[in-house]
Amino acid sequence: MDSTRRRFIKTTAALASLLSLKSLAARSQPAGSAPTVISTWDFGKGANEAAWKVLSAKGRALDAVEQGVWVPEGDPKETTVGLGGAPDREGRVTLDACIMDENANCGSVLCLEHIVHPISVARKVMEKTPHVILAGDGALQFALANGFKKENLLTPESEKAWKAWLKEAKYKPVANIENHDTIGMLALDASSNLSGACTTSGMAYKMRGRVGDSPIIGAGLFVDNEVGAATSTGVGEEVIRICGSHLVVELMRQGNFPQEACEIAVKRIVKNQPKKSKEIQVGFLALGKNGEYGAYALQPGFTYAVYSNEVPNTIFKAPSYY
Repeated sequence: MDSTRRRFIKTTAALASLLSLKSLAARSQPAGSAPTVISTWDFGKGANEAAWKVLSAKGRALDAVEQGVWVPEGDPKETTVGLGGAPDREGRVTLDACIMDENANCGSVLCLEHIVHPISVARKVMEKTPHVILAGDGALQFALANGFKKENLLTPESEKAWKAWLKEAKYKPVANIENHDTIGMLALDASSNLSGACTTSGMAYKMRGRVGDSPIIGAGLFVDNEVGAATSTGVGEEVIRICGSHLVVELMRQGNFPQEACEIAVKRIVKNQPKKSKEIQVGFLALGKNGEYGAYALQPGFTYAVYSNEVPNTIFKAPSYY
């Protein structure tokens, strides 16, 4: 047997083995179908319930994710999202949110004060302006002009916790401690269209004006209706450094399954920040065009909720690097 033929046989065998592994990986991926909604953390379960009411009635994924994240935004007990969110170090609650539909339309608000549902303001930015992002006082002015009500977002409980923090004014994000959690939601509707939403009050006691990944299209959220969608949670600075959600979707485009894509993105963070990555939490969540889904995180403890015809609104633990 000549060397050329031997090389051909070895190459063919290696390719067959690779295809076999990919097939096995495909079977190990959670099987889904339209409609499906997934969201970050345990509070995603309540958000999924609201989103599912839209999806099960053959509603649009965009409406589902907006109405879904309204739930934690309006819950004063959730100190990382919306009403009752932990303030910055000056005692001001500033909210960040973004939304994206199946046609790559997107809208975002940064450092928005006094509005309980920033996700709906972000949608108005998407639908009623030529812009993608409005920030600060401009975002508030726009919200008020469009009928949103100005409210005090600092609840007595959040104010008490802030004043206790002021005694030492020590700032250090702690993995899985609720000072940096985000509600990210991805949905696939009965028409097989994808949309996503992401909303947060950001890091507790952050510097005035700090913005993380959550309202940044391509970082905290990205939707590509040909491939899939992704969102993130945790320390946003590290997600921004790698354009995390966009990276996850592009890895899916290259043939990686959702969990594989999330894992590769997490490993990119580890490579960039080998020491810091041991102390912080970052998690990615992804939903494929065919209803397959997956997640991966730096640290154990990241949970996500799934609701579909096959999965009755269940919380799962994401695998992790450490």
